[in-house]
Amino acid sequence: MENAKTLIYDGSFNGFLTSIFVAFEEKAHIADIHKNTISQNALFSETETIITHVDKAKRVWNGIQKKDHNAMKNIYFAYLSETNGIELLLYRYIRKLFANHTSIHSDYSDGLVLKINQLAKSVSREKHRMEAFVRFQLAQDDIYFATIEPDFDVLPLISKHFRSRYADQQWLIYDVKRHYGIFYDLEKVEIVSLDLNENYANSIHKSDNFVHEEYSYQELWNNYFKSTNIKSRINLTLHTQHVPKRYWKYLSEKRQAI
Repeated sequence: MENAKTLIYDGSFNGFLTSIFVAFEEKAHIADIHKNTISQNALFSETETIITHVDKAKRVWNGIQKKDHNAMKNIYFAYLSETNGIELLLYRYIRKLFANHTSIHSDYSDGLVLKINQLAKSVSREKHRMEAFVRFQLAQDDIYFATIEPDFDVLPLISKHFRSRYADQQWLIYDVKRHYGIFYDLEKVEIVSLDLNENYANSIHKSDNFVHEEYSYQELWNNYFKSTNIKSRINLTLHTQHVPKRYWKYLSEKRQAI
């Protein structure tokens, strides 16, 4: 009997796709696929460290596109959910995709297809929330700065939205949960990593890192927000469904509520 194999990759999406390429090329029995930052005991399988090859990753991605273009979004969004064991689920999903002659992305009678679709939808909802809830502050170096803490790794998904909406200013959106951000320098978007203190991590607290006028603007916005709300008509349950409390600490209009 062929030994099961665990593939270990560098944590990038291209690394994951390279792992898929290797799994198909070697026709191996895959016990698991996981990032090299995750410690696991592969007691009943041998391990193989995967070196990321962009060309191999592209071949897999192009193959998926040709097979079922609609499945591409589900695969990428589900991957960004960071769900435990998502790599193995997606490997099985991709195998099923290539094994079928018809499209599977909307076959919700299949438990695996349904699971991937549900994860993709959850990530999509978080993407739209982040696009709505990001609040920038002008830093002393003339860069508009915002911190977020999304449930899923949606920074790669919101980059296009903010590049289009704020094309005339430099901005940086930092994910304090995953310790990386995206920086736009008026020409391109780059991934950055920073060493942030608490004053950066929570934008509602005053900090010398930002221009003082920012806090006056925030106070004006906070007062406007309070004055336009009629207490007798507030539906707090409905409000928190649309604006969950976990986001409030990053919203200037919620400063008094924390």
